[in-house]
Amino acid sequence: MDTYDVVVVGGGPAGEVVADRLVRSGLAAVVVEADAVGGECSYRACVPSKALLRPGAARAEARSVDGARQAVTADLDPARVLARRDRFTGRGDDTGQADWLGRAGVALVRGHGRLAGECRVEVTGADGGVRTLRARRAVVVCTGTEPALPPVEGIDRIGVWTNRQATTADAVPGRLVVIGGGVVACETATAWRSLGASVTLLVRDQALLTGWEPCAGEEVTRGLSDLGVTLRFGVSAVRVARDAATRTVTVDTDDGTTLVCDEVLAAVGRRPRTTDLGLDAVGLPGGDWLPVDDTCRVTAVEGDWLYAVGDVNRRAPLTHMAKYQARACAAAIAERAAGRPAVTGGRQPWSAEADRFAVPQAVFTRPEIASVGLTERAAREAGLAVRVVEYRVDDVAGAALHADDYRGLAKLVVDETRGVVVGCTLTGPMATELIHTATVAVVGEVPLERLWHAVPAFPTVSEVWLRLLEAYGL
Repeated sequence: MDTYDVVVVGGGPAGEVVADRLVRSGLAAVVVEADAVGGECSYRACVPSKALLRPGAARAEARSVDGARQAVTADLDPARVLARRDRFTGRGDDTGQADWLGRAGVALVRGHGRLAGECRVEVTGADGGVRTLRARRAVVVCTGTEPALPPVEGIDRIGVWTNRQATTADAVPGRLVVIGGGVVACETATAWRSLGASVTLLVRDQALLTGWEPCAGEEVTRGLSDLGVTLRFGVSAVRVARDAATRTVTVDTDDGTTLVCDEVLAAVGRRPRTTDLGLDAVGLPGGDWLPVDDTCRVTAVEGDWLYAVGDVNRRAPLTHMAKYQARACAAAIAERAAGRPAVTGGRQPWSAEADRFAVPQAVFTRPEIASVGLTERAAREAGLAVRVVEYRVDDVAGAALHADDYRGLAKLVVDETRGVVVGCTLTGPMATELIHTATVAVVGEVPLERLWHAVPAFPTVSEVWLRLLEAYGL
């Protein structure tokens, strides 16, 4: 039996950060990883998807400015785009990230980890051998999520794409059918259409991105349509089959039509990777999410020894929020190891409370969209005294200079009782870079009267903040 202060199960972004922070605090930590160190984000999600999206966006930006437009006459080079993506992912080679763990002083054990009782983890290696790790202080579960498949007949028999295949494919599919209307569906449709694929989205709902402000889904719908993506709302796939000879796939829908394509992407959500985690050994059902408090301690298990960080706790399933939780969790474990209670609330470094009210999101469609905090609907449902302020970003001088055809919208959700911004949604070029200003305003609960004195430089797109405050009446 090997003993460490903390055993971290899962070596993705959450696991890497929590282990690194623990070692910096003076505790001994080990990471258990069955796949590649760096996790889904590094090899099959965030990094490769943005690498696929960026060339199309860069080409569109150049073509949005007269004088530059005339110099950009060719289409994207798919082979070079895919090669550039592979330079970022190393095609799944985790040597660099595994070496980084070693330099950070974090031990690495390769194999599948399962809970085996309080503060114990059994690791099954590739050779079938089992090694038991014991934690003096805590076990932190960072196993993340995996793609969920929709209830479509035959979908488990066609070699369906999920985000993993959609971000690692070695060739552009001629015809791609995407099932879903969320972030993964929209970004993937944007990327592969930019590379020349014929793309059809089957969206069960009547709009894209239904959890966002309506303006975000409307702008992405327009952008995908302008790219040549076919969007079919209120339509679901009911049956799929792949022809053994031609390898083409037929997709039957609930409106009686049939589509023929080369690949089908299922982008309908995620499920927790907890089925084979040994949760029964600590009295929890396998396959479930792991609810936690603001220190990421699993609330259904007694004591301060079991924690769950990142997507597996379902609080804010985004890589940057997983890292935020990891920093808070590591601080809480270190605080408790020192004999202090790590009481939550009051914006302490061990309290990951921002993932309940100030989660920034950035979507790299065309146009980009970004948000933080509450939507208007969520704010009203929370009982806040809501006032909404909107402004066309394209009316700002900096936006007009940035692109001849700049189009974007900014929407603030204000809590009138406190006079602070509780939500913001941005659409348009650079929205993903602009959203951090709103994040600071929301997290800091900066009074609008104080924001008035944060003067944006001229002529920048950030001047939209001045216009929003003017529209508010300041």
